[in-house]
Amino acid sequence: MSDNIYVYILVMAVVTYLIRLIPLTLIRKEIKNTYIKSFLYYVPFVTLAVMTFPAILDSTANRWAALGGFIVAVILAYRGQSLFNVSVSACVSVFLIELMIY
Repeated sequence: MSDNIYVYILVMAVVTYLIRLIPLTLIRKEIKNTYIKSFLYYVPFVTLAVMTFPAILDSTANRWAALGGFIVAVILAYRGQSLFNVSVSACVSVFLIELMIY
């Protein structure tokens, strides 16, 4: 590998630019297919979940505590609780589970 960091930065910039430019140049009409529209609607949510879930499991000293906090957060969020309640409850549950384990 070369030590020229500017080449790496240039390649990353070109790739990032092309990823954003190609859909704009190839797709000029409005997308009318409902399947494709629904797929594109959920892409940001899935990407966020895929990036967040491994960080949730690695954020504590014990994976069981992290999984317990995640389950509490999912249940409370599904029931329509506020973001503040969900996050505080998940943190408290992780704290209590780690107290029981150690």
